[in-house]
Amino acid sequence: MAIQTKIVECVPNFSEGRDKAKIEQIVQPFRETKGVKLLDYSNDEDHNRCVVTVMGEPEAVRKSVIAAVEVAVKVIDMTKHEGQHPRMGAVDVIPFIPIRNMEMEEAIELSKEVGKEIGERIGVPVFLYEKSATAPHRENLAKIRKGQFEGMAEKIHEDEWHPDFGPADIHPTAGVVAVGARMPLVAYNVNLNTADLSIADAIAKKVRHIGGGLRFCKAMGVELTDRHIVQVSMNLTDYTKTAVYRAHEMVRMEARRYGVEIVGAEVIGLVPMKALIDCAEYYLGIENFCETQILELRMME
Repeated sequence: MAIQTKIVECVPNFSEGRDKAKIEQIVQPFRETKGVKLLDYSNDEDHNRCVVTVMGEPEAVRKSVIAAVEVAVKVIDMTKHEGQHPRMGAVDVIPFIPIRNMEMEEAIELSKEVGKEIGERIGVPVFLYEKSATAPHRENLAKIRKGQFEGMAEKIHEDEWHPDFGPADIHPTAGVVAVGARMPLVAYNVNLNTADLSIADAIAKKVRHIGGGLRFCKAMGVELTDRHIVQVSMNLTDYTKTAVYRAHEMVRMEARRYGVEIVGAEVIGLVPMKALIDCAEYYLGIENFCETQILELRMME
């Protein structure tokens, strides 16, 4: 019987989106590690953030992630970091997503192994989040990150915010990191034809779940200073239940009250094919569509 290879995806977010040389240093371990495929990496200067997507066998992915974290801790100084995206560490978040022949429980165990090594060997405090969380109040990344790097030095000493692994104090230049296992998410941003950040903030509050909006949507307003516009930046944590087109249309609906229009959108990192198929079905009004009608998928059978 053939051995079924386990495949896990990892999407680490690094707090560096402007210095290309540093980004290349951070990404290099993913290129060099056998058994790991670097699928994508993108940087955003306004967010000052780099999002990397890799996939491979669990042990190989683990080695590459640890190596990249070591580089990031050396080259990123959070005391000098500024950007539009909330952040609490040089390596802000490391999610593991089971893809093939792998259960969520295995991804959780992998996240704990990585978290323990980062904390004990590299010396950066680690919070386990999402499916790996050790307490309900740690499941939501936004709650862990609240206060960001600047406020984490005090927050980490509060009784309910002691790290799961690593030192009891933040790393002086690398802060802290969240590590966990989760479902695939879609990072989707909608750009608006206004430079007024308060409008994007107001729309984000209406769209996100915590504000009474879409159940599997996290959202915030972001200023794109180079383009003189703002955006509603969203994470759709379960695209099968909160579809991309639904989030897009809700932003459009809320924008109308301010006389603002959508001028574009972007996907950060990779996106599941099903998420885009759902959008095509909706906007084209296709009835009774089946994925077997997609040419490339039929060719792969």
